[in-house]
Amino acid sequence: MIQVAVELPAVPVRPARPGDAHVLFALSRGFMASGELRSRPVGHYLARAGEFLLAPDAPEGGVPAGCVAVRDEGEGVAVLHNFCVARGSQGRGVGSALLRAALARARRLDADRVFTATTGPAVLFLRYGFTPTEPERAPASWAAALDPARGSRVYVRTL
Repeated sequence: MIQVAVELPAVPVRPARPGDAHVLFALSRGFMASGELRSRPVGHYLARAGEFLLAPDAPEGGVPAGCVAVRDEGEGVAVLHNFCVARGSQGRGVGSALLRAALARARRLDADRVFTATTGPAVLFLRYGFTPTEPERAPASWAAALDPARGSRVYVRTL
């Protein structure tokens, strides 16, 4: 079988602004309902909008195609959370663009390690060099907030 590489168009990613909190919440709500994201109130997005990166569906800033938050945990550690790509935008390079931008932001925060957790297959994280790790290696406050009932697995990447 011959595999053909398909070049996807560049996906713009920008820092979220406080006014984006409601669209971040709206994008995340479906993933919360399915159990793929931990349930959080809109106030979480209002308080933490500055941690988020947003991939708008259109350069003009239309409905978001995806988002991810990058939180500085100090001591050279960053955490990625609330990573989601709208169902209709999956397979178009949105997740890759968000992950590249998130890793670049983590580097600017002087992180040398980035942690994340997922209930999914983690294919994208593995493709970008994340490896499975024990929750005990992650920042304690973040790891303590993981819900064991959701079955999240923790991954780490060295920068």
